[in-house]
Amino acid sequence: METKKLCVIGDPVEHSLSPVIHNAVLKQTGLPYVYGRVRVRGGETAAFLRRAAEEGYAGFNATMPHKTDLVELVDELDADAQLYRAVNTVVLRDGKIRGCNTDGRGFLQMLLEAGISPEDKTITVLGAGGAARAVVLKLAQSGARRIFVCNRTRSKAEALAKEFPTQITPCGLDEETLQDCALFSDLLVNTTPMGMHGMAARFEQLDFLAALPKGAAVCDIIYSPPETMLLARAKALGLSTLNGLGMLIYQAVFALEEFTDVKIDAQEVLPAVKAALNEAMNA
Repeated sequence: METKKLCVIGDPVEHSLSPVIHNAVLKQTGLPYVYGRVRVRGGETAAFLRRAAEEGYAGFNATMPHKTDLVELVDELDADAQLYRAVNTVVLRDGKIRGCNTDGRGFLQMLLEAGISPEDKTITVLGAGGAARAVVLKLAQSGARRIFVCNRTRSKAEALAKEFPTQITPCGLDEETLQDCALFSDLLVNTTPMGMHGMAARFEQLDFLAALPKGAAVCDIIYSPPETMLLARAKALGLSTLNGLGMLIYQAVFALEEFTDVKIDAQEVLPAVKAALNEAMNA
C-alpha cells in the first residue's frame, strides 16, 4: 500500500511537536501515512498549496502565519473554519482542497475529558487573538452562559463579542476587571502567550485568582512549561488546573481523522502519544 504524505507548515516550524503526535498515532493505528515539517514563509502559502497538490500530499496542518491566508485559498471550509476565519487543517482529496479548523474541537474535547462542561457556565478568557477566537467561539457554541473576554486591546475583544453578543462580554485586562470577572467564573482560560517558554511576557500579578470560587477550574492552553506560573498559583489556592497538552493532542487526532477519513479512538492512542511527546520534550 502506498504511503501518503502529510506535514505541518509554518514559520518557524522547526520546534513543532505535530510530527511527534501524528507519527505516534499513525504508528499506533497502522494507517499508511508519514508526517513531516516544511518551513513555509509568510506570503508563500498559495505557492506551497500548489506544490502540495503536485507532490501528492494528502493534506497538511498550518500554523502561524498561514491560518488566515488559507481561508481564501481553499475550495471549501468546514463550519468551524468558516466561523473562526482560520484554517489549521487542509485536506487534498479528489482534486478538491478543503479547509478545516480542529482547534476549537480539540479544546472542547480536552475540557470534557477533564470532566469540565462549558454548558451553562460563566467563563473568563484571557486574550482575544487567534487562539482565543477558537476557544471562545467553541465555548459559546457549547452553551456557555456568559464568557468574559479580557484583552489589553479592548477593540479585539469587542470584535469577538459580535459573533455571540448575548453570551460574550468584552472586558479589559486590568487587575480590577480580572478580579470582578473571576468572582463569577466557573472556569478561567488563558489563551495569551504569557508564561510560555521563550516568552519574556509574564503576568504582573496573579491576585485575581484568589477571587475565583472554590470549585472553579483554571486552564492554560500553554503546554511548555507543563505548569505555568498561572497554574502553579491556582493549584496553590486549591483550584483544579489543566494545561494545553490535551488540546494539542486532540486537535491533531481530529486533523488525522480529516486527512484519512478514518475514525480514531483518541483514548486508545493517548498513551503512545504522551510517551512520544515525553521523549521528544526531554531529548
